Formats: sequence, structure tokens, C-alpha cells
Amino acid sequence: MAPSIAEKPTDIVENVTAEVKKLNVQNSADAGPSYPFYYPYFDVNEKFTPTEVFDFTDPGTRANPAKPNLLNENVKVHNISPYIGSEIRGVQLSQLSKEGLDELALLTAERKVLFFRDQDFKDLGPDRQIEIARHFGPIQRHPTSPNVKGYPEFHVVYRDADKDRFREYVGGDRINLTSWHSDVSYEKQPPGTTFFFILDQPQTGGDTLFLSQVEAYNRLSPEFKKRLEGLRAVHSAVAQAEYSRQRGGPVRREPIETEHPLVRVHPATGEKALYVNQGFTRHIVGFKKEESDFLLQFLFDHIAKGADFQIRATYEPGTVVIWDNRVTAHSATRDFDSSIRRHAVRLTPQAEVPIPATESN
Repeated sequence: MAPSIAEKPTDIVENVTAEVKKLNVQNSADAGPSYPFYYPYFDVNEKFTPTEVFDFTDPGTRANPAKPNLLNENVKVHNISPYIGSEIRGVQLSQLSKEGLDELALLTAERKVLFFRDQDFKDLGPDRQIEIARHFGPIQRHPTSPNVKGYPEFHVVYRDADKDRFREYVGGDRINLTSWHSDVSYEKQPPGTTFFFILDQPQTGGDTLFLSQVEAYNRLSPEFKKRLEGLRAVHSAVAQAEYSRQRGGPVRREPIETEHPLVRVHPATGEKALYVNQGFTRHIVGFKKEESDFLLQFLFDHIAKGADFQIRATYEPGTVVIWDNRVTAHSATRDFDSSIRRHAVRLTPQAEVPIPATESN
């Protein structure tokens, strides 16, 4: 196994470790994050250029459907639900060939969410982690969330006794903090195959909820599906940027609003999926406010209440979760004590401009 990036004697690691130790002075029992290199970093002066449209070919379209480079007789696959989610043991992501990575893209699209256990991924170091993720597309650099110093490709998810940005963002006075979303769906080319790996987690709790937007679409009546196809909705980054700006955080790229089809088609599987989420979808193009609010609220309720096409992701040391952001939505579960640390990192490759569903596809 490669040495832990937390133990590499680089200047960045030493500087960040020193900052972390300062935060832990009040609690001598807390040794700090296991991987201080990935401690959340903010620089209000950091700026990114606007995103541009790029050519994209989904790796899953190149894959052998039999997946011989990914799955073999030594690999154990447990399907969590008929519609979404598989737990996989016996595959080491860091050792996959290019053909294996193509097959990984296809399997992720088919199963929506994959849970790889016993991985060495968190110990590979940032360059190798980024190299693997880039196989699936250019990595989105988040405009407001914490990243890693010197590595803006990483999106850091971090909560401890002193930091709980998630609760602040969704609203501290809510009865529950479930917030279904598809990551940065406001991008012109939203993410596809997404990587998420755990560094520190509570013994109980801190899971992630996932749902299948494909099955959510399939549950609708034929006539209602026809009505949705062809509609477009606006996905907005404005609220996210304003939240960061008001709290003195970074806005590395000015917020955009982008129209996407309400129903999209996956390029590798041909499946149709709803593409709405309460986190970023604001209104339906061409509808008056009351009409748009009514229809979007129905769709938000539909996906939120669909427990039979949802799963709950649990974590253990060495877990890497890979999901297809085009055909899923997810929500954090903030159900663990505020004194417990949860630390994870996301790499978010972007994919195609969403393909609108029509009666012919």
C-alpha cells in the first residue's frame, strides 16, 4: 500500500497540520483529522475562469458490456436494491486498466451507485487520485466549497465540533436536514461519474441517502411522461454563491443559471431520468410562477417519498462511493453528535450537455 498522504513531509502538509493543531488546543483528547492534508481550505482571493463547453464522450460507451476487466470470479457483488446500488468487494480501483475504468463508468450508469470496500484510494496521494478521476471527464472546480490547498479539484466535506457548514446552509431551524440534490446541476455540463471517499467517519450515522431518478421517472404514467418531455428548467448557482459571499467565503467563479431538460437521456444506457432537484432547480421555462411551483413541488415530493427506489449508503474504513450524478439525487444525513468528526473528499468529473428526452429516444 502506498504511504498515507497524511504522513508525507511536504510543506503543505506541515502547514496544514499546524493549523489543525491550533484548532484542537481546546480539546486535548482530539488528535485532529486523520488526513490533515485534506483539511478544508478557503482562499477568498482564489478565482476561476468561467466554464466553457467542451467535447465529451462518455467512457461507458466504449465499455465491453460483459465487463471482463472489472468483474471476475473473485469479485463479490451485492445488489442493495433492484433499482439502485451495489456493494463490491474484490476490486482495487487503483489497479484498473483504462478498459476497466470504461467498464466502471458503464456499471455505475447501470447500477447508479457503487460502494467499493477495502480500497487504498485515500492513500494514493492527490495526483494519482485526480489522474483516475480525470478518466471520466474534466474535474469540476467548485466555486464556493472548501478545497485542498494547491489542489482545487477536491471538494472537501468536513464537520466537527467547531464546523458545521451543512447545518448552516440548509437552515438550522428545520425539523429535518434532508436536502435532495444532484451536485452542481447548474453547470452547463453537469457531473457524471463521481468519486467520494471517506477519511474520518462516526461509528454510527453520517450515512448518505441516494435515489434513482430513472426509477422515479419510470413510476410516472405514460401521459404524464409525455407532458414532461420537452420541458426545460432553470438550475441556479446564485443562492449558493450568495450564501458564501455573505459569510465572507469565496466566490471563485460568478454564479450562473442554466436551462436543462426536465427529463434527460443517459448516453451509455439510453435510460430516461428525471433531472430536477430541490437544491438547484428553480423554475420551469415558459410556465407562470404558480404553475412552475406546483409541478416542481410535485416532482420534489415524488422523489423524496420514493423510499422503494432509495437506499442508504453506509461507510466503513476504506470505502469509496462512485455514483452517476446524471441519474441520481442524494442527501447527507446529519444524525450524529456534533462533537464527532466526519471528513470526506469528492472528485467531480463533468460530463455531456444533458440530452433531452423525446418520444423517439
